[in-house]
Amino acid sequence: MSMPPTCPPGRPFLDLQQHLEYWGHNPENCPHVQVSGACCRGFLLKMGRRGFKVWRKRWFCFDCQPRRLAYYADKEDCRLKHSIDFQAIENVYFDHLRRAFKSPNRCLTFCVQTCQRIFYLVAPSPEAMGIWMDVIATAADENHAT
Repeated sequence: MSMPPTCPPGRPFLDLQQHLEYWGHNPENCPHVQVSGACCRGFLLKMGRRGFKVWRKRWFCFDCQPRRLAYYADKEDCRLKHSIDFQAIENVYFDHLRRAFKSPNRCLTFCVQTCQRIFYLVAPSPEAMGIWMDVIATAADENHAT
């Protein structure tokens, strides 16, 4: 049996499609999320951090190769707005305490906690939220295991 290709620096390559299917998701039936072997992409609403807590639609890319969760102003924009290294992700959870300021959809709001801040995100559907939470939690779990 051959070893799967590796991600730098020599960590096992995670096939996101297989991983999500193993956990009961069917990404092919979720039009809001694009999943390939090493990437998960799609639009999420993100609560702004400074000044007014405004919700903005952002294009998110979870990528196993550079090991980061990045977001852009839109799908065509090549200028990175911000990125979160996998190592910085501490936790991913449903916003059960409803801390997100004026969330456009409380049932689809989840949080990505890093060592520096909490990102409040809203998915476009329950299926998309489940996929995003599992994908991001995988990176956090991997970091806590090492």
